[in-house]
Amino acid sequence: MKTTWLAPLVLGAVAGIAVADGDSGVRMWFRLRDDVAEARARVAVLAERRAELEAQIEGLESQPFALERAIREDLGLARPGEIVVRFRNDSRGDPPATSTGRDRREEAR
Repeated sequence: MKTTWLAPLVLGAVAGIAVADGDSGVRMWFRLRDDVAEARARVAVLAERRAELEAQIEGLESQPFALERAIREDLGLARPGEIVVRFRNDSRGDPPATSTGRDRREEAR
């Protein structure tokens, strides 16, 4: 007769500790579950970015002037006789956009 009330009491105590203990109980399980969900979301974003970069690499390797254009735009370089014109973006502090155009003397020829 003594054992019939002992088992529920022990189970209740263990369940209470599991709920109340923030470092190893149910709360920790919920936190870890949320962390895993956040990590999976970051992995999805990174996989999408990787696919974009791989497509960009493929484009740079397959198109003859794409690499030159990318270098010229990123570094603001110009061929001899060209003028680099820089436009300001908005007030967010972004670097200025660049555009290249032929020198007017070259166009007159």
